[in-house]
Amino acid sequence: MAVASLVSRITGFLRQLALVAVLGLGVVNDSYTVANTLPNIVYELLLGGVLTSVMVPLLIRAQTEDADGGEAYTRRLLTMAGAALAVATLVAMATAALLTRLYLGGSGSAHAQLATAFAWLLLPQIFFYGVGAMLGALLNTRGVFGPFAWAPVLNNVVVLGVLAAFVAVPGEISLEPVRLSDPKLLVLGIGTTLGIVVQALILIPSVRRTGFRYRPLWGWDRRLSETGGLAVWVVAYVLIGQAGYIVTTRVAADAAPGSVAIYANAWLLLQVPYGVLGVSLLTALMPRMSRAAAEGRITDVVADLALGTRLSAVVLLPVSALLTLFGTQLGVALFSFGAGSAGEGSTRLGATLAASAFGLLPFAVMMLQARMFYALKDSRTPTLLQLVIVVVKIPLLLAAPFVLPPEWVVLGLAAANGLSFLVGWVLGQVLLRRRLGPLGTGPVLGALLRMAVASVVGAGLAFGVVLLVGPALPAVGPVAGSWIELAIAAVIGGPVVVAVMLALRIPEVAALRRRVTGKVAHPTERGESGR
Repeated sequence: MAVASLVSRITGFLRQLALVAVLGLGVVNDSYTVANTLPNIVYELLLGGVLTSVMVPLLIRAQTEDADGGEAYTRRLLTMAGAALAVATLVAMATAALLTRLYLGGSGSAHAQLATAFAWLLLPQIFFYGVGAMLGALLNTRGVFGPFAWAPVLNNVVVLGVLAAFVAVPGEISLEPVRLSDPKLLVLGIGTTLGIVVQALILIPSVRRTGFRYRPLWGWDRRLSETGGLAVWVVAYVLIGQAGYIVTTRVAADAAPGSVAIYANAWLLLQVPYGVLGVSLLTALMPRMSRAAAEGRITDVVADLALGTRLSAVVLLPVSALLTLFGTQLGVALFSFGAGSAGEGSTRLGATLAASAFGLLPFAVMMLQARMFYALKDSRTPTLLQLVIVVVKIPLLLAAPFVLPPEWVVLGLAAANGLSFLVGWVLGQVLLRRRLGPLGTGPVLGALLRMAVASVVGAGLAFGVVLLVGPALPAVGPVAGSWIELAIAAVIGGPVVVAVMLALRIPEVAALRRRVTGKVAHPTERGESGR
């Protein structure tokens, strides 16, 4: 899963680079970004959170309790969810103009009519996002993780092809007036949706290989009422989160042009390390935690929380330290091509990434905590946590334009987001302790402290070297200079972090070293050594 997630994030990142190179960091990209976010928002509001957070535990319980292995329950759940997705898609398309106005307000830095035109083409993704999530949840409950992890790679490949076709189509997207028949608009909109269609449908052969055959089954199961009760809180969770996102997009849209796209791309870039490790961990741990909770093995649930936190930190803390010191260089190196080279957009993007890097680990642990509550059939507590997070975040978002110049407001938005994750992590730990008893927080914090020391030492040493060689870099230009500095960060910072972690006897790194050295020493071995 980690390999699949890595390939998925790399191809997704290449997709974003290509998008910035083709569209730039201005009005068109802002409009496309808002419109392409709408399907995710509507899907999450109506069903997405339920599918990813509630469906897996309930399907596992049905597989455990029912004589038919939960097949009838699964068919009913899929039928009801599919119908809800179809209705939601049609309603969203009918209200596309209202949705874009909601997230953009009256700002002129993104084009409301263009965003609406994109939305009509992109909102059908809602149905296929849902289908893919349902099929992925079904596969996960049956111990099949690979296809769902690899499916986004195909989506990214499709969209990269679409961007190539977009460049080949002559002309530019018209803004005055906006025309839905515009060939370039149609290629980008329909092509992006096609990627999600392919991502969902590619899972069908894998589901069939598990032995499951879907046939629509209508009718009510009493446990669907339980699903509904849990779903209400999950939908409330997403609604509360959207309040924060609406404020974020409105403030960004009122700031310097390109701020919406810069914030979105910085967030996606920050998600690359989390997606490689965090998503893989959640996917693997969720069925395990759900089974342990269903069988009353609370000690195992707590152990999985500690394990997930440590494994997340051993990768994400070094990444956060390096991004904090080298975020600006990363933005310049990656986004200074094509239309993205105009203006200071790449510098602002990199600085935004650096300002938000400290929230990476808190976000990952928050997601793990939420899955723990869902495994315990408690969807109310994550929603209340989300409420606190948004209450903390919104005043900080609104304050950003008053303390920062327009071109740097996006940095304040990113920092406010990271700070809210930190608050959520601490509060979530307190509530889990009240629910489950001692969580072994002391040993976990001790491990995190050692990892943080190693991360700071490695990133700081690399930054010191960059300062020494910095005077010689202007001669090669800003882009080449940024790549050189990033190479120094990777060559010096990474190995130093690992060496310090090994010296501090961090178990996760030592286990990885044993596994790697074991495979090197015995390249044909396929046993359990080092596991």
